[in-house]
Amino acid sequence: MDAHFSTLTRLQDALGPNGWTRDPDLIAPHLVEWRDRWSGNTPLMLMPSTTGEVEIILGICHEAGLAVTTQGGNTGLVGAQIPLGEVLISTKRINAIRAIDPVDDAIIAEAGVILSQVHDAAHQIGKRFPICLASEGSATIGGLISTNAGGVHVRRHGMMRAQVLGLEAVLPNGTRYDGLSVLRKDNTGYDLKHLFIGAEGTLGFVTAATLKLVAQSPFTTVALLALDTPEQAVRLLHRLEAQTGAVAAFEVMNRLGVELAQKNCANMAVPFGNVPKWLALVEFEGPDPDLAVRVETALMAAMEEGLVQEGVVAQNQMQAKSFWALRENMSAAQKPEGAAAKHDVSVPVSKIPAFLVQADQAARQIVPGCRIVAFGHCSDGNIHYDVIQPQGVSAQSFQGLVPALNEAIHDVVMSLNGSISAEHGIGVSRREEFLRREPASHLAMMRAIKAALDPHNIMNPRVLL
Repeated sequence: MDAHFSTLTRLQDALGPNGWTRDPDLIAPHLVEWRDRWSGNTPLMLMPSTTGEVEIILGICHEAGLAVTTQGGNTGLVGAQIPLGEVLISTKRINAIRAIDPVDDAIIAEAGVILSQVHDAAHQIGKRFPICLASEGSATIGGLISTNAGGVHVRRHGMMRAQVLGLEAVLPNGTRYDGLSVLRKDNTGYDLKHLFIGAEGTLGFVTAATLKLVAQSPFTTVALLALDTPEQAVRLLHRLEAQTGAVAAFEVMNRLGVELAQKNCANMAVPFGNVPKWLALVEFEGPDPDLAVRVETALMAAMEEGLVQEGVVAQNQMQAKSFWALRENMSAAQKPEGAAAKHDVSVPVSKIPAFLVQADQAARQIVPGCRIVAFGHCSDGNIHYDVIQPQGVSAQSFQGLVPALNEAIHDVVMSLNGSISAEHGIGVSRREEFLRREPASHLAMMRAIKAALDPHNIMNPRVLL
């Protein structure tokens, strides 16, 4: 205990009064996940402001064998950012945009920079950063890298991994990996930056990144479409891509998800007489001033073929934002409905209809009367499949069925060659299942890397492996 106290004192002295806090009121918001599924505790929250200070912190902790948990915007959904007794390191003060270059199409942003700030900075030089999430006002660059975040434009632009040109990170022993390159091509050995992307903070502390920027699209069009089946959604995706060459995002929402958004969130309007079985939200982008005409022509053809029952093309930016608000509030709309088993899964795009049929059957067999909200990124096969407790059934009774429910849903996913974690990560919530399902050879390779970089297992020690 004395050694532990001595290490905490060393950390405080090294950072100075602005770099740490024990104030429970200041720490409290960092100890609870926004869905209230995870809560924790920490003896000390550190708030370094430079990469050099992170080097000092991890050097001290490595020497003492003191475990740490790292946290960005606290928007994670698998519990990885919530400490359970570890020292908490927040990136909130490592928050500078160091450089931005319209010729290299690159921006260097520190880990604590919020995603919306990167969007704004890119916009000011006529560029765009293509990762878009509902949590863009609070999610940080470091967190997005550590979880390999996705979002709505993955089919066209790829995951966060595809946006990273270079990284700066501090290894668990306090040494720096300095790889902030703007190069698009570099074939000199292992591409080490990829070790940190998606590693959920287990291999080091990402302090800054060089991110790709892309050209702004001069024209965008957003459409909200009424469909009868997921099969229609998959066929429509490919039809619209072929006919317009401009599909940037293709999201789907089932009827219950939309109804809950209307019930529990303000100003959620659906421009149809009745809420359809499925809604498709499609965003098109491109340089063609006739984009809207091409989109409407393609949609009319889809209606004539029976792929689309009804459709509305946004007439202005405000209406487009209202369409997106429906999609962005899918998760928040469920919160007042009680307990839910949430699944962030992916299957091949062609298998989406089969997954939804088989998952519905499995869920209703285990939890009769359950309410199912399915929504997400049809264009890349990532479906957020949420099962809400039945009305009239207690949360406690429902929670008792959740382990069997999760197992059944993930069995369906794996039978279709899918993944039990499409974009949220493993964290602590899926760790045991991940370890049980992942091939032994994969786990052996990951553990070897972890042991080489973090032999004392101080970095997010409860996460992933």
